[in-house]
Amino acid sequence: MDFEPSARTRDLTARLQVFMDEHVYPAEAVYDAQVAASANPHEQPQVMRDLQATAREQGLWNLFMTHGSWGAGLTNLEYAPLMELAGRSIIGPEALNCSAPDTGNMEILAMYGTPEQQEQWLHPLLDCRIRSAFAMTEPAVASSDATNITATIRRDGDHYVLNGRKWYTSGILDPDCKLVIFMGKSDPDGPTYRQQSMILVPTDAPGIEVLRDLTMFGYQDRLGHGEVDFTDVRVPAANMLGVEGDGFAIAQGRLGPGRMHYAMRAIGFAERAMSMMCRRAVDREAFGGPLADQGVVREWVARSRMEIDQVRLLTLRASWLMDTQGNAAARSDVAAIKVAAMEVAHNVVNRAVQTYGAAGVSEDTVLARLFAITRALQIADGPNEVHLRTIGKLELAGYRKPADAATYMGGRP
Repeated sequence: MDFEPSARTRDLTARLQVFMDEHVYPAEAVYDAQVAASANPHEQPQVMRDLQATAREQGLWNLFMTHGSWGAGLTNLEYAPLMELAGRSIIGPEALNCSAPDTGNMEILAMYGTPEQQEQWLHPLLDCRIRSAFAMTEPAVASSDATNITATIRRDGDHYVLNGRKWYTSGILDPDCKLVIFMGKSDPDGPTYRQQSMILVPTDAPGIEVLRDLTMFGYQDRLGHGEVDFTDVRVPAANMLGVEGDGFAIAQGRLGPGRMHYAMRAIGFAERAMSMMCRRAVDREAFGGPLADQGVVREWVARSRMEIDQVRLLTLRASWLMDTQGNAAARSDVAAIKVAAMEVAHNVVNRAVQTYGAAGVSEDTVLARLFAITRALQIADGPNEVHLRTIGKLELAGYRKPADAATYMGGRP
């Protein structure tokens, strides 16, 4: 395994570092102020539009896209360090048009969309002329097991009719959101993993009602996390992604790179919190000296450094496996980074909060927001327990084979 950054990654990293220092970090407070002052808290603030224009001019645009000729054409391993750097700011990925849920939706359209679907939806998303949402999770069932989903997609002539209630439909409240990718059951009596489909739904289709915006530990997200009713929503049959029953396969195709993006962004969160903790420890005095002289603080710093570096290596290995052996071969590693990266980020942020004391739980620093995000993302995109279940199942698979005394000595061969 060779994790040495390619020449292109080194060049992009250097340029992205300048962009973050000169444009993104100074814009964070402006972004929050413009959102707070807006009549619609979900409308994209002008400072973000300015950041995106600058990113496009500097060639820092759609770096995530590995499919076709639409993006930068980077491998997962090449892209990973860039997402860590952008992830040090909550607004960093959005400035590069590399933020969820659009990244996953664009990948789905690139991999499974027809040329007509790509022309109508993918190209505007890549240009950031529109935004999108993903409607899968439902309030009435445990959606961590997607076979529980009850929303329906029923064929009616040249159309499909959609019914169901979704929630935490991220991005739905953004006025620029023009597309929802909706997951529901098209064949409830079919084989377990062929029951569901994904379909493209314009947000102005009659029958879509946003009931409320859901907060995340009390924080309101600019994109919005909507609870949404779909009542007899009719969309053309041509809007089906793939064919009926492809829903699970499409979801699986979306997960590997998406979870790497989450993991590297989490490492960026952790590095931001680590830097803040170290500066606070050096500058703040208590009990006759700087906090950095306290043994417990030095232990927090040491453990944070070890944990961040460990999970970065694990994520780079998962990226390398996806690039060299495919997403299926990286399944256990991809599940592991989703768990480990968010847990590490949350632990490091928690230590930084403790180092800052009262300021750490206030809105005077980014730490409280990072604390909420890293905790929530241990549930979003599949709770940790689901990924642990997958890792355990894969790890135990080899032990279920008939034991051969010449090969197995009470454990692995």
